[in-house]
Amino acid sequence: MLDAIDRAGRRTEDLVGDTVDHSRSDGDGVLFGCATAGAFAVLMFLMVFFGALVQISVGEIGILREWGAIDVTNPKTLGPGIHWKMPFKDDVVEFSTRVQRADIEKITGASRDGISVETHLVINYRIDGKAAPLILQEVGTDYVMRVLSPAIQQSYKDVSGNYAALEMIQNRQKFADEAQKMLSEKVRGYHLIVDSLSIINLDFPKSFDEALQATQVANQNRLKAQQENERAKIEADTARIQAEGLAAAQKAQAVSITESYLQLQAIQKWNGQLPQYLSPGAALPFLGTAPIAGAK
Repeated sequence: MLDAIDRAGRRTEDLVGDTVDHSRSDGDGVLFGCATAGAFAVLMFLMVFFGALVQISVGEIGILREWGAIDVTNPKTLGPGIHWKMPFKDDVVEFSTRVQRADIEKITGASRDGISVETHLVINYRIDGKAAPLILQEVGTDYVMRVLSPAIQQSYKDVSGNYAALEMIQNRQKFADEAQKMLSEKVRGYHLIVDSLSIINLDFPKSFDEALQATQVANQNRLKAQQENERAKIEADTARIQAEGLAAAQKAQAVSITESYLQLQAIQKWNGQLPQYLSPGAALPFLGTAPIAGAK
């Protein structure tokens, strides 16, 4: 009897112990679930919080879209700084308002005389910041490929056809100015502004380069011959003038030289010393000379 009671007591203790252990396990699970849910809530809050912020850098402009649409009559634009937007509802499209560079290393056109010309162009351009919503609405962010590049190609070819190949070299700046003017007219309707267009290099076919070099050599030789002819003419004129001057001087000298003049020149050059030896019958200097005409 006592053994039966003891076994019943032990079984009861085991049952109570199992119940306590299950209670502890359920409590730990609830705590873990609460911690996980809290972390997820914090993560979602951070995502929503930072998703509601947008930063616009200096030199850029942002266009706010609501559910992917914009009101071009009253667009919402964002300047440089940090701005709030509604997560999931709003998004911001950014455009650069800085001057940008389009470097086109190879563009081909034909001159008026049918010479193929490859040109390296550099274009500085920018968007009209006030019209950024219209650019987004009408063209999109890929306005360079859709608008600018085709306009550059067409403008260059239109202007190159107005110049002979040699004129492109001689009037490079004028050629660039006309290409820039035409390009500006083509992209103005898309709210793009062209600040400058520069021609870095002009490449012509080898045959044209050789012909150009031959022409330059011929021009140099012709110029050299002209210079030599001019120099020979100047030297001949100089010699003639000198000869005429010498003849005139000799003629004047022949008229003015008299016996008295010669005696005066001899006296001026005499050092005043008498010769130590005289040959028999020789006259002393300036003593045995003929009297000066008109002297008494």
